[in-house]
Amino acid sequence: MAEIKPFGALRFTEKAGEISELCCPPYDIISEGQRLDYIAKNEHNIIRLELPREGENPYATAADVLKAWESEGAIACDDKDGVYIYEEKFSVEGVNYAFKGIICRVKIEEFSKGVVLPHEETLSKAKQDRFNLFGATMCNFSQIYSLYKDEKGDTAALISALSNSKADQSFTDADGVTHSLWAVYDADAISSLVAQFAPRKLYIADGHHRYETSLNFRNHLRETGRAAIGDACDYVMMMLVDLDDDGLVVFPTHRIIRDLNAFSAAEVIEKCGDYFDIEALNSVDDIKPALDKKYADGKKAVVMFDGENSTLMTLKSLKPLEDMYPNASESLRGLDVTVLHSLILERVMGIDKENMANQINLTYTRDQQEALDEVNNGKANCCFIMNPTRVCEISAVALAGEKMPQKSTYFYPKLITGLVMNKFGEI
Repeated sequence: MAEIKPFGALRFTEKAGEISELCCPPYDIISEGQRLDYIAKNEHNIIRLELPREGENPYATAADVLKAWESEGAIACDDKDGVYIYEEKFSVEGVNYAFKGIICRVKIEEFSKGVVLPHEETLSKAKQDRFNLFGATMCNFSQIYSLYKDEKGDTAALISALSNSKADQSFTDADGVTHSLWAVYDADAISSLVAQFAPRKLYIADGHHRYETSLNFRNHLRETGRAAIGDACDYVMMMLVDLDDDGLVVFPTHRIIRDLNAFSAAEVIEKCGDYFDIEALNSVDDIKPALDKKYADGKKAVVMFDGENSTLMTLKSLKPLEDMYPNASESLRGLDVTVLHSLILERVMGIDKENMANQINLTYTRDQQEALDEVNNGKANCCFIMNPTRVCEISAVALAGEKMPQKSTYFYPKLITGLVMNKFGEI
């Protein structure tokens, strides 16, 4: 099953500057203005490697920067193999949360083997970008975020014991999230962790594109004679977290509908009445409390906002989903995003799967206010405000060998990039 191993991480040294100025959020949520701000604050920020934009060939530029930083001693590989305990502390709506996991190498396995399991569809463009970066730098600059089941709590206890001292590195970012890292080189402890993970499956929470790219790149290196079975490219860097950890928080990703011809909110609501109980809310202030109540009651519900009205739609029965997807699992059929995409967007509004995949009439945002504003300022026809996907639903869908629609989950906070890097080959 899951094979994990320690590694000598590539890490920033004191020569590079303060660690808080060297790390950044995941590359795919950073704007160009933010990217430039990170570089202006410290030229050694990891964004220059993870999201290169300079030069005629930005990927080659990233490789040159990597070599220069290694040469000047701004980054260096640990002289011992270890695993790295990583903790995030944060608050959401006044409630404090924290979770810990381990960063290590994980053996890359085809999804068909049922060891590493995906839960979302991916886009080809993003995978090509990461493939080019891997080819130029031979390095993972950010870790894939995966979950596991720790029924006995053995791993949680060991992680807690290994991180009960002051962290090797710790800082609080601009969003108020505190990131802490402990390097663990104890051979016995690492052996225990390796044994604990041997029978487990891993569920990708975030980083599907990077995982699939790692698999494709490993195969490419083998096919071109640049790597053999057992080489470092057989492994990818992951952050592994217990899926029952109380600190896990998943945000919803809301849907914005734009550029539809002859859009009629009244017609959509009328047609949705075949599948949903319809309730008009007094104002947008009632959206979140109404959805929170449905979530607590285990109901499948969304709110449509058309600029004038907020309409709560609660699914009457899963029977239409059973008819549409007779071979799908109950877990996949019962997802809020499946209900929305299948019954409302596709069947009622005529937005097919290809349209959704290409984001022609459908775009996404995590920010509820942004979704409402897009409608209010006339840039969108309407929006659908969602409840979050439950962590248990994610693992159930993955275990069934199925995938959710794109943008079904948003784990908060994102893992920071730059504390550790995985060098798996020479440039």
